[in-house]
Amino acid sequence: MRKFVLKRIGYGILVLLGVVFVVFFLFNVLPGDPARMMLGQRSDIASVEAINKDLGRDKPLATQFLNYLNDLSPLSVHNRVDKQNYWYLDPAKYGRTVTLIKSGKHALVLKQPYLRRSYQSKRNVSEILADGFLNTLILALVAMAFAVILGIAIGIVCALYRNSFIDRVSLVFSVLGMSLPSFFMAILNAWIFAFLLGRFTGLNMSGSLYSVDDFGGGTYLDLKNLILPALTLGVRPLAIIVELTRNSLLEVLTQDYIRTAYAKGLSKTRVVLKHALKNALNPVVTAISGWMASLLAGAVFVEYVFDWKGIGIVIVNALEKYDFPVLMGAVLFISIILILINILVDILYGMLDPRVRVQ
Repeated sequence: MRKFVLKRIGYGILVLLGVVFVVFFLFNVLPGDPARMMLGQRSDIASVEAINKDLGRDKPLATQFLNYLNDLSPLSVHNRVDKQNYWYLDPAKYGRTVTLIKSGKHALVLKQPYLRRSYQSKRNVSEILADGFLNTLILALVAMAFAVILGIAIGIVCALYRNSFIDRVSLVFSVLGMSLPSFFMAILNAWIFAFLLGRFTGLNMSGSLYSVDDFGGGTYLDLKNLILPALTLGVRPLAIIVELTRNSLLEVLTQDYIRTAYAKGLSKTRVVLKHALKNALNPVVTAISGWMASLLAGAVFVEYVFDWKGIGIVIVNALEKYDFPVLMGAVLFISIILILINILVDILYGMLDPRVRVQ
């Protein structure tokens, strides 16, 4: 099992390095001068050159890439003396660091990854992403919990009552759920449940996890704003999980060991939940991992429609303002989440099915 886990982690690191390479060169060949974006109409040649030097853009592209890797790496080399050197260990940039090895002017340090600064707000990208990530994570977890719990339950019922009215109705709704794009579903849900039926449901067309108190001026937790975006995000994975659970469980129920379990006198509930469901969940677990990662990465349109203050809003604002460091940081951040989730699911998949570890 240890070899299996280490191999998956190694694959994840290689994929992450590939993502870093693609993201850096993609955003560095796009048109646009960051220095002029930061200065606006006040730009002049001297100011532009000073900012490009501070950003490290006055160096060859290969050197810029090495600088970028050094900034991203938790284990990095820095200059401790020369403040004009790009690799200078600036506490304002890198925060708290732990020096591991000192050698002359240079040191090997342990630090948190530095994702650069925003061209517009001058804030560290990590701070900007941290502000929106918690809201996106809560939204994705609630949507996924709704899809998993309801999806597996409906899938079991549909498998046990195959070709019944419930099975046929669930099939129709599954097809609709898989067919409708998330942004269209978001607009439809906001229009129906907030605009048309708002007086009955009490739901708002837009709003985030915290709302502003009109009288006190402070903020308060407003959980009802979570209902519509979570429902919208959860519909598509719900449809997938229902179909996967149903089809996988139907296949498992035809196996010889299931008939043996019934022959031993075990109850139907125990056979289904203890013996059949565990082996039927392998494809479902894989789907859950992919959809969980997709919800974190693909909540952009849903957050924008419902004005949910998450990473989606951050990405949209960065696109509108050509704020490349924020976009690069968001892409890398989401990629890391995708890789981590895939590694965890591979490990879980190996625990559920020992044949995976052998292969």
